[in-house]
Amino acid sequence: MNLTGLISAVDVHACGEPGRVIVGGVADVPGATMYAKMMHLRDHRDQLRRRMLREPRGYPALCCNILLPPTLPGADAGFVIMEQIEYPPMSGSNTICVATVLAETGIVPTVEGANRMRLETPAGMIEVEVMMRAGKATRVTFENVPAFAAHLDAKLDVPGLGKVKVDVAWGGMFYVIAEAADLGLTIAPEHGRELVRLGAMILAAAREQLPVRHPENDDITGPTITQISAPSDEPGIDRRNAVVVSTGHLTGILDRSPCGTGTCAKMATMHARGQLPLDHDFVHASVIGTNFTGRLLRTAKIGPYPAVVPTISGQGWITGFANYVLDPSDPYPEGFTVGDLW
Repeated sequence: MNLTGLISAVDVHACGEPGRVIVGGVADVPGATMYAKMMHLRDHRDQLRRRMLREPRGYPALCCNILLPPTLPGADAGFVIMEQIEYPPMSGSNTICVATVLAETGIVPTVEGANRMRLETPAGMIEVEVMMRAGKATRVTFENVPAFAAHLDAKLDVPGLGKVKVDVAWGGMFYVIAEAADLGLTIAPEHGRELVRLGAMILAAAREQLPVRHPENDDITGPTITQISAPSDEPGIDRRNAVVVSTGHLTGILDRSPCGTGTCAKMATMHARGQLPLDHDFVHASVIGTNFTGRLLRTAKIGPYPAVVPTISGQGWITGFANYVLDPSDPYPEGFTVGDLW
């Protein structure tokens, strides 16, 4: 065999959302911060993202994380998140996947019960608690970056749909958030195709009509992702959502989890409306019925925006261990996409 480019990874999912974690084969990359490392990967080594996420090694719903040496003192590990069309600064489901792998494989030593980790993301340092029972991470809770609402009840002109009322909020990514009832939809797996279709249309309109920029980092713009939200009639569940992750122009796929940064963005809009107080559990269900629990700890200020500091709790499950290689004769070293799914 004449194989090169060996990459070792652990496959894992957080409440249904797959988040492959690269644990070997990628040396440290240039950059004085994790954000700078992310930018270097984006600008100079994006073939790695394409290889790991596109077919035949990946598929549209897959996310991938690269463990890297941290740049901040006191951090236990650093990681960069790669998704189908972007490098988000922060992701809740991916944080849960990374923490689960670090704990269960022993990369970061743990003890029975509660364990504290400090993980450096491109968005900054994240405080994480991992609850261990007999070697299994049974619950991961992390304190996210401050979340805030940039637009509330904005009127969006969506071709083919007309006027749609939306919010735009930051929870680690910029979300455009619409109500399912306003679109004539219910959030269920069998409605996935229509949720994706309308979510992609709303995102395209929002990027043109409601552009936003993070006040502390001019490079972070949006919105880049859509959330369709609905109340829940199920006891113990506060709301349901469907997050549409873009895979290209007017295409996308549903996040299988309740989406950590999406939950934070939604909580920020609810707090701004006086609908969600501090120190109150918010249980958010995904399109497949899995749950994350959010909580707002305290208020903050991000540029001109009133903000809230949220936590997210969920669980991850390791599904496999794999070594990925490159055959020099492979006609698809960076993978491919096909219009039936992408």
